[in-house]
Amino acid sequence: MMFNKVLIAEDHEIRNLGVIKTLEELQITDYEFVSYCDDAVSKLKTAISEENPYDLLITDLSFDTDFREQKLTSGQELIAEVRQLQPNIKIIAFSIEKKPSIIDELFKKHHINGFVSKGRNDGKELKSAIKKVFENKIVIPQEIINSVRNNSFEFTNYDVYLVELLAKGWRQQEIEDHFKNTNIKPDSRSSIEKRLSELREILSAKNNTEMVVLCKDLGII
Repeated sequence: MMFNKVLIAEDHEIRNLGVIKTLEELQITDYEFVSYCDDAVSKLKTAISEENPYDLLITDLSFDTDFREQKLTSGQELIAEVRQLQPNIKIIAFSIEKKPSIIDELFKKHHINGFVSKGRNDGKELKSAIKKVFENKIVIPQEIINSVRNNSFEFTNYDVYLVELLAKGWRQQEIEDHFKNTNIKPDSRSSIEKRLSELREILSAKNNTEMVVLCKDLGII
């Protein structure tokens, strides 16, 4: 199984050749390219109205300006618009961007599913990212992982154990009972919920499931 319908927003034709090769290797045959962000939104709207939506958006972040006036001029603006239009679509940013702060914002603010840096071996990396995103994994660049690991906050042993139990499918009530029985503090339901909320905020995770996935990707658990 793989994505059925893919939209690629990229304004450099030479890059499209590599993307096409990657998609064909994954046996994805229903794909379309657009060179403008506004066109991407238009195609997404049409696909939704026809009840045949795209499964995946692959977009660059930088788009050259020309004679054509555009409402959306960057990949960030496109991603924000797409998230409003089709919240559950998977999004991979494919860009030469190298700044961890900008890439980090894409995950935290726009909740993209993956980021691939353009450059040497980017076809291989894009192929891997598409596979992982299809499996509901989040593909975070190593430089972002390092940046997060080097942040001032640190996960305590309590935090790690708490997330590990969630990863095993434990419900919060079961965790509370276990903590009380084994004298792990804090053990109240409110304290556990509060700490989980804090951890989600730290990682900019929408829910506990996404937080667990991020913790696995970051090597925390």
